[in-house]
Amino acid sequence: MTHEPRPALLRAALDAAEHGWAVIPLRPGDKRPALHGKSSCPGIGDCAGGHHKWEQRATTDPDRIRTAWSTLPFNVGIATGPSGLVVVDLDMPKGQGNSNADTPCGVTTFQALCERTGHPVPTTRTVRTASGGQHLYFTTPVAVRLSNTAGALGQLIDTRAHGGYVVGAGSVTPAGRYQVTDPAPVAVLPEWLLGLLKPETPRRAGPLRFPAVSGTRAAQAALERECAVVDRAPDKQRNNTLNRCAFKVGRFVAWGDIPRHEVEAAFQAAGEARGLTVAECRATIRSALDCSIRKARPRDAA
Repeated sequence: MTHEPRPALLRAALDAAEHGWAVIPLRPGDKRPALHGKSSCPGIGDCAGGHHKWEQRATTDPDRIRTAWSTLPFNVGIATGPSGLVVVDLDMPKGQGNSNADTPCGVTTFQALCERTGHPVPTTRTVRTASGGQHLYFTTPVAVRLSNTAGALGQLIDTRAHGGYVVGAGSVTPAGRYQVTDPAPVAVLPEWLLGLLKPETPRRAGPLRFPAVSGTRAAQAALERECAVVDRAPDKQRNNTLNRCAFKVGRFVAWGDIPRHEVEAAFQAAGEARGLTVAECRATIRSALDCSIRKARPRDAA
């Protein structure tokens, strides 16, 4: 006796549910939810007691999944919050699908972030997106509630947690298919990433103070200005801001206008005052200054 294999998208939805991940149907060939909105709510089923949003209607029930996916070839959405997941979305530059593009892709930016902070790129379940980017799956630590972010970890890096969803493996859009490229077990979100994604904490009171520096007047002014930018950086942009500001001052070090150790000490104080760890500051400042000094143009060409 032979059995007709289940349609691929139904199988993908059931596979996600078997992992304990709550799914929602997405429009065929699309990334948008295929569920009704509040204005068109029929007031039945899940919504019998009042309209439920898509996150509340996400399910791991195989019978409900079979019923839904038997009607149309829905793509698979994974509701990250109810699934206990946080997914790091490493995107590609819009309209630039090759590695020679001027704008670095999210994968490259994330690798640089890991290098700056002294951590290896985490090994975890990885899905290649239709555009050529990556979704890195992590479980959320117990008693931690994270929300979605956009650019908090760097350019073209978003995260999906409570209030968000990702397109699951097996789904197909006009741009291509979502495919698992690393079936490794889903890792717990690393502590250093958790620290960068936690909700913002109350700001430090009082003015920023950092060591006195020598050097030219222009170099001193640039250093004070950029340290002040670090001081005002939102919590989720602290490391990126420190990297960018240190890079800007690096040219003055290259020109001999200010000693490198004084620049490092000033940015170290500013970064630590904004809540970054000693190691994070040291690695980011060193990387930014090395890169800036290497790329610095002659003073008369700047």
